[in-house]
Amino acid sequence: MKKKYINKISLVIVLIALSVVPFLAKAAEVTQEQIKGLDEQVQDIKEDVLDLTTELSLLEEKLLFPSNTQVSLFVSLDSGKKFVLDAMQIKLDDKVVAKHLYTFKELEALRLGGVQRIYTGNINTGDHSMIASFLGRDASGEQFKGVADFTVNKAVGPKFVEIKITGGDSADQTISFQDW
Repeated sequence: MKKKYINKISLVIVLIALSVVPFLAKAAEVTQEQIKGLDEQVQDIKEDVLDLTTELSLLEEKLLFPSNTQVSLFVSLDSGKKFVLDAMQIKLDDKVVAKHLYTFKELEALRLGGVQRIYTGNINTGDHSMIASFLGRDASGEQFKGVADFTVNKAVGPKFVEIKITGGDSADQTISFQDW
């Protein structure tokens, strides 16, 4: 009697298992399709977020630095490989607006022709005095300082000024300015 009962239970379990297998296979197919659909939706959302972030950054820059009052200052290096730029300071109208200590990677980027935006701000139209100073080291490790002044003539529209440190491998580094 027990054996007959166990056989019936086994038969019922086998029948249930056989009837469930097609549903599991179908569920797996749907799940894979759903996963693909969700993955595509996630990628679309990521793209939308990146687009919105870009637009938001541009709007923020326009709001904070309107083109009629915007001034941007850039630093570049046209110098020998043995010159090491340690620090830079920019004063605009006798107010320190930017200070920067350079890392090895930043210095290498400048040596390879890179340009660093060191300051973006707002100023009124007209003439403004700017003083750029730097600390550096020559090939022997001796420290030296360079200072130069420039008059920023701000008109309507954005103003861009490049501060270029030039010279050889020794302490004869100079600062030059270029309006863009």
